[in-house]
Amino acid sequence: MHPVAACGKNLWDAMRRWNGWGDDTIDHPVSENALEFLTAILGKGAPPKDADLTQVCAAVDLQKSRLPPHSLVTTNPEARLRASFGQSYGDWIRLRFGEIDRITDGVAFPESNDDIRALLEWAGEIGAIVIPCGGATSVVGHLTPPASNRPVLTLSTARMSKLLSLDALSQLATFQAGVCGPELEAKLREQGWTLGHFPQSFEYSSLGGWITTRSSGQQSSRYGRIESLFAGGVLETPTGQLRIPHSFPASAAGPDLREWVLGSEGRLGVLSEATMRISRLPEQEVFIGVILPDWSCGEAIARALAQNRVGLSMMRLSNPIETQTTLRIGGHAGENTPFGAVLLMMGFTGSPSQIDAMRNLAAGIIQSHGADCSNEKTAIALGKAWEENRFRGVYLRNGLWSQGYGVDTMETAVNWPNVEGMMNTIESAGRDALSTFGENTIVYTHLSHVYPQGSSVYTTFIFRTATDFETSMSRWRHLKKTVSEAIVEQGGTISHQHGVGKDHAPFLLVEKTARGMDALQSIVNHFDPNGVMASNNLLGSTKQ
Repeated sequence: MHPVAACGKNLWDAMRRWNGWGDDTIDHPVSENALEFLTAILGKGAPPKDADLTQVCAAVDLQKSRLPPHSLVTTNPEARLRASFGQSYGDWIRLRFGEIDRITDGVAFPESNDDIRALLEWAGEIGAIVIPCGGATSVVGHLTPPASNRPVLTLSTARMSKLLSLDALSQLATFQAGVCGPELEAKLREQGWTLGHFPQSFEYSSLGGWITTRSSGQQSSRYGRIESLFAGGVLETPTGQLRIPHSFPASAAGPDLREWVLGSEGRLGVLSEATMRISRLPEQEVFIGVILPDWSCGEAIARALAQNRVGLSMMRLSNPIETQTTLRIGGHAGENTPFGAVLLMMGFTGSPSQIDAMRNLAAGIIQSHGADCSNEKTAIALGKAWEENRFRGVYLRNGLWSQGYGVDTMETAVNWPNVEGMMNTIESAGRDALSTFGENTIVYTHLSHVYPQGSSVYTTFIFRTATDFETSMSRWRHLKKTVSEAIVEQGGTISHQHGVGKDHAPFLLVEKTARGMDALQSIVNHFDPNGVMASNNLLGSTKQ
């Protein structure tokens, strides 16, 4: 099934959950088997009582908007509420308990570049701070309004979703940057193309959000991370328009201006258009899962597959705890997998002959490491389960919360010699952080994106929720801080795919160095000398 079959809805759709993930008509309940598993390790969950949307909107209304009227801006309480939160566990805590703190003063809905420029000029005139918003799927606090005496305007690109041009000869497509994943893929697929960028947030996240947070899709091994797909575009800044050309395939003419936009997280301006490198729709895709005897064997095989450049479109290696936990909680095939074994998921994309060749190469590498991949029935069953749930597994967060359990994730990337050590460090840090509160934690890790040089390390934490706001927030903040400190101390990047936002901003200095941070601030000052985009994303606190 092509991912475009997923039904995406933007932030403003009435059916999208205001205090959880996704479409409120879709449920992923926790099975009795999974509940027994969670209770045995973590203890019985006690779900907190959720706040009511009407009551929360009434609290928003008490925060009177500081913005003067504007034809493109709404101060509707529910619109302001939805625009002020993403999908981090901290966001969930505030929404579920109704402890909303600071809310944006208004939400603008531009439909063109001219609208964006007019809004940026207006914000500068009235002294407002502007925060761009795409699909509101951030898990690192991008949308949180800064504590400031200045009014805050959230600029939503939800109405900017047009396909502006498609150059089949050059394999380039230009979109307005507010287009979300399913709509983008549907428009390309009509003409036989794909972008091939499928993050787990694909159903709701936007093209502009992918670019400005340096996103990585599930099949980036074939299509590339977003930085290799982004050919050029238009950035509307407070001091004028920056147009980055896409009229050549490569250039040696000095530094690449695209790098100023990639990962800029709304600090330089608003990305309004993006030209992307697209690919023909593949003839065939096959996903398979292979059970390997242990982590050492699995890591060696994953490294060999990457370094031999077999051409997989996707590779994901789950450690023993993740293998057991996800198979049991998710109800996938292979529940009787022996403890200590690991699950390697692989994607093969291309023509039938290409897929056959890649599968033969992969099988040879797996067998050369003493592992068995001959059980075709199990391999296909595991692959189908992954494919069917690739954008649905995140709905389990809603089901777990309703049973009194929370989920958070942290991710990084390191070179191969440090992969296993980083995995163990993150898992230990997470367990230690919550044991401070007398709580057990189920912690597990997978390698979600694998490179010849190294790999991402993506860790999940499952724990009991507290029944009150203060305890819940204290636990989460301590977990986040402890694990983030462990990552940077062990030499990992603070983010491989989630971005920096406000939550990771305090830890960016270690990676970029003081001189590098000064350079980033200088670029921000060039495009935004008056702090119109001073959201505190990326660089932390700035001029207020």
